Amino acid sequence: MRINNANDAKDFIESLRNKSIKAQSIQLVKAIETTELNQMYYEQKGSERGVIRTEECLTILKNYRTILQID
Repeated sequence: MRINNANDAKDFIESLRNKSIKAQSIQLVKAIETTELNQMYYEQKGSERGVIRTEECLTILKNYRTILQID
């Protein structure tokens, strides 16, 4: 699932809830890594809106990672 905004991040987390904790953690780490790469792209392009949008997504994803207690 491509995460483009806060609603996508919330939908992604919702889609994880019926999976095992291990599966959730693997997919969550991949999503965070991909979103961080997207943020770097937007930073290089000078897109402030893109950076802000990805920061919002990362906050949501990382908060859920904290809930799952994944390092």
